[in-house]
Amino acid sequence: MRDPINFEAPTPLAYFAALVADDDNLLLIEAAASIAQDEFPAVDTQGVLAEIDLLADRLKRRIPADASPVQRLRLLGHYFFSELGFAGNVNDYYDPQNSYLHNVLKTRRGIPITLSLIYIELAKHIGLEARGVAFPGHFLVKLKMPAGDRHGEVVINPFTGQSLGREDLEDMLQPFRRRPGAHPDFEAPLGLYLQTALPRDVLARLLRNLKEIYRSAQDWPRLLAVQQRLVTLLPSTWEERRDRGLAYAELSLFPEALADLEAYLEHGSALVDRAAVQRRAGELWQASRPRLH
Repeated sequence: MRDPINFEAPTPLAYFAALVADDDNLLLIEAAASIAQDEFPAVDTQGVLAEIDLLADRLKRRIPADASPVQRLRLLGHYFFSELGFAGNVNDYYDPQNSYLHNVLKTRRGIPITLSLIYIELAKHIGLEARGVAFPGHFLVKLKMPAGDRHGEVVINPFTGQSLGREDLEDMLQPFRRRPGAHPDFEAPLGLYLQTALPRDVLARLLRNLKEIYRSAQDWPRLLAVQQRLVTLLPSTWEERRDRGLAYAELSLFPEALADLEAYLEHGSALVDRAAVQRRAGELWQASRPRLH
């Protein structure tokens, strides 16, 4: 008799790596849902997808077959924000739970990017062309209306449900145009900031939100878990390799830290922090040497 074959479940990181292996088959919602598995290993990503599908099916059954895109958009807005009660978590904006899709579905509270992911999925189910927009400081949703429709392209704030006009968007953009380093005589046109965000970029932004939360809290184990995903997602973005190395260093994982910092120094280009990273690598090399007694 043959011995039974044992199949081991992939680690959360290996599962994420398989989901983001190539752009053509990148499953955005499933990959976004899987991010919570670092904190909640038992999260069922397929269950998250099924819950979103269920919400979408309930909405779809209510919409007349001949409803116009504008009517569908209005029904979606009422359903998502008023009936289901999705809204921004204004009371605890920086709670990491706002970045976990399974929790956003449960509490109906989130941050712009997680609310957008759910909103966009519902929109697609009812025949609307919705895309995420990585607007500075605030993730948005844009919906393309059919050619000739007077509404043209509609931009929605997923935090409040507000439809944003050009003046609203210009006002939101101004603080970023005034940042140090911005050219005083040049302002990029608004349309440049309203480009569709690619799935890999959406995941990177979601992870970087968590990165900032954990770095500010000096929660090094959780920061390292996020950095593992960012390096997996963006293997050629050497700054993420550097930051993973620095997280390793905080956890006294010196060989791993040195490997990442040396890779950054070798492959990164135009490194403004080269001297600082070299000093840190030297400190880690000294710390990792065996001590004589």
